[in-house]
Amino acid sequence: MTGTVLEPGTKVRFEQRIWTVVMLEGACARLIDANDSVATVLVNFLFAAPGFEVVGAPRRGVAPFGLLEELPEQVRERAQAWERHVREVETGVPVPGQARVPRAGFDPARHTMAEREAAKAAELTAAGQPTSAVTVRRMRARYREHGLWGLVDGRAVRRRSPVGRADERVVAAIVQALEAQRERSTGTLSRLRRVVGWILEDAHGVGVVKVPPVTTFNRLVHALADGQGLLGTAAQRRRHSSRPAPPFTPTVVLRPGEMVMLDSTPLDVMVVLADGVTGSAELTIALDVATRSVCAAVLRPVGTRSVDAAIMLAQMVTPLGMRPGWEAALAMSCSVIPYERLVSLDSRLRGAAARPVIMPETVVVDQGSVFVSASFVAACESLGVSVQPAPPANGPAKGHVERMFRTIGDRFSQYVAGYTGSDVTQRGTDVEDEACWTLPQLQDLLDEWLVADWQHRPHASLRHPLAPKLALSPNEMWAALVGVTGYVPVSLSADDYIELLPVKRLGINDYGIRFDYRTYDHEVLNPHRRHRSAAGDGMWEVHHNPYAPQQIWVRLPGGWQEVPWIHRERVSLPFTDFTWRHIRAGVERRGERDEHERQLAHALDRLLRRADNGEGSRRERTVAARAGAAAALAPAMPSQEPPGLLTAPTLSYGLVGVFTPTSLDEADDEEFEDGWEEDGEPLGGPDDAADGCPEHERPAAAVPVRSRPSRIYDAVREAAQW
Repeated sequence: MTGTVLEPGTKVRFEQRIWTVVMLEGACARLIDANDSVATVLVNFLFAAPGFEVVGAPRRGVAPFGLLEELPEQVRERAQAWERHVREVETGVPVPGQARVPRAGFDPARHTMAEREAAKAAELTAAGQPTSAVTVRRMRARYREHGLWGLVDGRAVRRRSPVGRADERVVAAIVQALEAQRERSTGTLSRLRRVVGWILEDAHGVGVVKVPPVTTFNRLVHALADGQGLLGTAAQRRRHSSRPAPPFTPTVVLRPGEMVMLDSTPLDVMVVLADGVTGSAELTIALDVATRSVCAAVLRPVGTRSVDAAIMLAQMVTPLGMRPGWEAALAMSCSVIPYERLVSLDSRLRGAAARPVIMPETVVVDQGSVFVSASFVAACESLGVSVQPAPPANGPAKGHVERMFRTIGDRFSQYVAGYTGSDVTQRGTDVEDEACWTLPQLQDLLDEWLVADWQHRPHASLRHPLAPKLALSPNEMWAALVGVTGYVPVSLSADDYIELLPVKRLGINDYGIRFDYRTYDHEVLNPHRRHRSAAGDGMWEVHHNPYAPQQIWVRLPGGWQEVPWIHRERVSLPFTDFTWRHIRAGVERRGERDEHERQLAHALDRLLRRADNGEGSRRERTVAARAGAAAALAPAMPSQEPPGLLTAPTLSYGLVGVFTPTSLDEADDEEFEDGWEEDGEPLGGPDDAADGCPEHERPAAAVPVRSRPSRIYDAVREAAQW
């Protein structure tokens, strides 16, 4: 409160009533109102209360001196001149504190306020600034209420409308048209002008409100839309709409693994899948924010599946082994990483490449089905990893990994044969002919580049905790932080890898387990046929691998048991889920489901054989080539050998995507994903299992299919080290 004193007898407005101050004691004021109600209030609370004021002495605020500095010099000087005139009228001297004798006509001891106001108006009029006594009185009142800011010419600080004096109906129609085209394809201003005309005709009638001329209309549109994401191409508008609302807070991480970002993007390189068939590749990476280390990088031909995201977690905690042909300088033992101390804690680091092993605490993912799937969330829970989904359509929430994708494109992809550019406008004419690397070869090249270049390149955002001016590489930053945060090796058992696979809840019927037009059966299921599990729904937990559908894993009371597909001997070559779905889309069902399943297996085998011999359509060769790429990249996984089962096939975690058809009948699909047989009872007695299917019709123990050696890790060997 400026220029006002609170003392006994002062009347104040508080809590929408008029009070009289009767006593001041320390920091408290005692008040009494017209009804003799008494209140004791802290003075600080009284002054801060909404609506408080001293009656007859309105509260004056401090002049906004910062805004005064922004005014044009001429406007500021005019306000300061009026301040001197007002002070002279009120006190007799234009500048307080200067011991001067008041001029004639302005001495408060000899002239009234009205006379001094009239004298000042006459003086200003004679000086060429016509002014009346009423104007002088008004300026005095504004000065008392607002100080110097009250004397500023209001026209200089008045906010101007961006549309000027345009018709409000036209402005509303333009805004409506702009909002309507926010999600539409790119158009022109002439189309927008016609749309505005139609809106005005519908709202006000034909010819009532005219559309402004083209120049005026374009100026109005830019005044309303510039910076709002309502103009420009469709891509520009999408980028603006996906931009999150500020304010932004920087991401602060203090230790490796505290925050790891996962994301996928198409790699701008064409690869050779098989038999000369080329295709694009997709890259999924896990980036540690604290050290900017790429903990894992996975390539596959098309699409991302949840099993890939789950395997990313396993790769992050598994050391990257040195590959044949790599320089010895890329080994961890030759890097700045404290190898000797770490290898004494984790023997797996012997022969490892110079890429840190980082156990994530929190992973940041987008809203894609890959990273919010049940299998990925379950994998994170089993490893004690917290999943943090980023807001939808919010690229900056994963800015670190998005920038890493750009770096890979700039420093790696454009130097690889078959580079396509970031979009079709940058693509060459013979990119498919330039492609010469297979997917496993490109994976090796990418891993080598990450170890040799990225992990050793100084990063401007990585600073040593004790030397902030020193930029560090990801490996150097990890070496600096690991001494503070410690290193805890994480081991995964053979069962852990099976836990990472996608899950289905299915029943065990007389014929075995059936889903996705495939039937799986083995004698290990005999004690459990037509029996409920201990789960609430009575179903059994089944894990399957989309890249190796030849077998599934069932969690039985004794642990994991591997169950083969009953027709896998009919298919002589490796296949994947997308290969199977391609066959399903083309084979019409003409009989019972058992017969239809045999027809599908026969058609699949013929497709793979034709493609392996270079025959068949381009579509068939492409599907088979993707299956071959999956098999080439699939690391060998352990098999769980149930009693009586011969040497089981390996479980392959493929690093490829899945072909998803658009013409499948989902209703038929559900028929083959059984809980219980539709004509049977959910629960059966001990003898029911034997009666359901004669023993001579049961499939014999399966002969193992061909498996590929591990390219990344072998779960049995990994588990054996612990």
